Parts: sequence; structure tokens; C-alpha cells
Amino acid sequence: MVVPPALKSKKFLMYWIGHLISFTGSQMQLWSLYWQVRTLTDKPLSISAIGIARFLPLLMLSLLAGVVADHYNRRKVTILTQFAQAVAALILGFATAAGIVSLWMLFGLVVIQSVAVTFDIPARQALIPALVPKEDLPSAYSVSSIATKVGGIVGPSLAGFVIVILGIEWAYWLNAISFFAVIIALIAMGHVETEIEKQPMEPKSALTDIQAGIDFILKSPIILSAMLMDFFAAFFSSANTLLPFVATDILHVGPIQYGWLSAGQSIGTLLVALYLSQKRDIQRQGKIIVLSLVAMGFSTILFGVSTSFWITMFALILIGVFDGLSTIIRNTVRQLQTPDVMRGRMMSITQIFFKGGPQLGEVESGLVAQIFSVPFAIISGGIGCVVAAWAVHKKYPQLWEFNGDEEVKNEIAS
Repeated sequence: MVVPPALKSKKFLMYWIGHLISFTGSQMQLWSLYWQVRTLTDKPLSISAIGIARFLPLLMLSLLAGVVADHYNRRKVTILTQFAQAVAALILGFATAAGIVSLWMLFGLVVIQSVAVTFDIPARQALIPALVPKEDLPSAYSVSSIATKVGGIVGPSLAGFVIVILGIEWAYWLNAISFFAVIIALIAMGHVETEIEKQPMEPKSALTDIQAGIDFILKSPIILSAMLMDFFAAFFSSANTLLPFVATDILHVGPIQYGWLSAGQSIGTLLVALYLSQKRDIQRQGKIIVLSLVAMGFSTILFGVSTSFWITMFALILIGVFDGLSTIIRNTVRQLQTPDVMRGRMMSITQIFFKGGPQLGEVESGLVAQIFSVPFAIISGGIGCVVAAWAVHKKYPQLWEFNGDEEVKNEIAS
């Protein structure tokens, strides 16, 4: 295996290392948070509340965040958002250590972090094309996915050990420290050239800019259908947030095994990301996106019916394989078909789908699990994945025919 082309860029390499460390900390905090919620209540409905707390800032501020990313220095915006998340993590750790944490305090701090994340993602994702040559962009998103999934393996795995050995507050404190890896990398890389000159955002033009971003997406059938796949994949397969209940009530395992289960999906995505990071020419991209969502649905059904630790682990790895396969392709298609002047707004709309999907999925899975049962919530989500793939395929047949080498820019710019 050779070094992926994107990592030959010094600035991208610094960003990638910082992102890897930061995301590891974020995943350690997220799965520790779910475990802490389970220690405070035995009601699956609490997962729905976490989903709402994460989704509302996204829904209310995402479009504005895209305009900010297209008008202000994306590197500086990312530094500010990373710092804000670090402060929230510190507060959460101190509240837990002092024994004053409550569900409502958790929800409030999750909202604060979600506001920062909402502004962070468009700026950070739109920054990547300025760090590597255009031909290396697929490699950049593949290795970014590798960093995300390595973090998604190491973070949850560490969460189990940290909870048992140090205490849950240390998961939050270590996460706060991890954000400075990105901050240091962004400061060290210095000025980043983009294709557009940043201009201060005028309030009167913000709505016009937001409308332009929406119009761009609506006139882009390939990007729009890929976004819908993003949403439904995340929405119906978000029942892995019920893992604290699966671990304790169905599999009867402790925090360490729970940590490995939480990492299962990321293990699968890492495997496929390592493979795709070496590829430059992927054919039949549309078919891969659709069929991956179908396979993801069946893997989720297996997860729901399992009462064995190892079968559950295998199902979660499969979910990660198929989710990663389609996600990497969708990310590459969107960025290559979007001009730099529009990338922040495109990513802000996209994050409503790929971030809003799992957060609304948490609400749905928690409600269904509360009314029926945890296995029913997971199995019904898998069925929903399959149905959604069929529905989007029927609505946008051009996605199925999309190969990856078409001149999509001309189609979506019209």
C-alpha cells in the first residue's frame, strides 16, 4: 500500500492528523454521554431527547452557517468552533466530577456543542479542496473518512476503559484537550488560498445567499438524490444509539464490551475507506450508493434480531462497510460538482441531511423503543432503509444510471 496522494500535501497532512485526534476525543465523549444517560435513567425516550438537543441547532442555524463559511475565512471560523466545543466539554467534565450533572444539564451542554458543530462542518469541509490539488480530492475524502473511522474505533473503545479506570468525567476532559490538535494544525498551516475573495456578510444579502444555495441543490438531481440517501441511511440506521440498552438489557455486557460494540460500525467503514483511498476511478457510482443502502438495511435487521455479542458486532461492522462505501462516494461527487463559491452553502444544506438524519433517527428510535421495544426499533429501522433506497431510486432514476465520469456540472448549473 502506497501513501495516499492527499497526504503528500503538508497542509492537508497537518489538518488530517489534527482531525484524527479531535474526532477520537469527540467519539469518546459521545459514547460516554450515551452511557451516562443510561446511568441516569432507564427510559429509551432519553435518547430521543439527546437527538432533539443535537438536531434543533442544526435545523435553525445550518443555512446561516453555510453563508458564514462562504463569506468569512474558513480556517479562522473552524478555530473558533473547535475552541467553543472544547469549553463545553470542560464544563461537562467538571459538572460530572462535582456530582451536579443532571439530564437537563447534559441536554443544555449538548445544545451548545451542537451550535458550534453546525458552524464547524461547512467551514471545515469546504476548506479541504483548498488544501489538495483537484485530482487528489477523492483521496482526501477517503483518508478523511479513514481518520473519522479510526477515531470512531479508538474513541468508543477508550470510552469503556476510561469509564471503568478513571471515571466518566475524564472522557470529557480528554475530549476538550483533543480539540486543540485541530486548532494547532490550523494555526501552523498559516494562510490558505481559496478560489474566492472573502467578503464580510451583510444581513440583507444573507437570505439571498441562502436562497441561491437552495436553488443550486434543487437544480442538481445527482447531489439532491445523494443527500436524500444520506438522510435515510442515517435516519433509519441510527438505532446504534440504543447500544447502552442493547449492551445492558439484551447482551448483558459491561462498559468495555459496550465500547467495542460502539466501535463496530467504524471498524467496517475504516476497512472500506482504506480500500477506496487507493482508488482514483470508481465506476457505477450511482448503483453503489443505492445498493449500499439496501445492504445497510439488511445488516441493521441482523443487528436487531441478534442476542449474541459476536453476531451483533459482526452486524455493526457490516453496517459500517456499506455506509462507508456510499458515504465516501457521495462526499466526492458533491465536492467535485460544486464551485468553491458555493461549497460552504452546499455543505450547510448537506449537513442537515447527514447530521440531521442520525439526530432525528435518535428521536425516532428512542420513541419506538419506548413504545414497543429496543429490538423492534432496530429491525423496523432496517426495513425503512430498504424501502427508502427503493423510493429514492424510483424518484431519481438518474442516480442509478450515474457512472461518475459524466459532466454533471453542466447539468446542475443550468
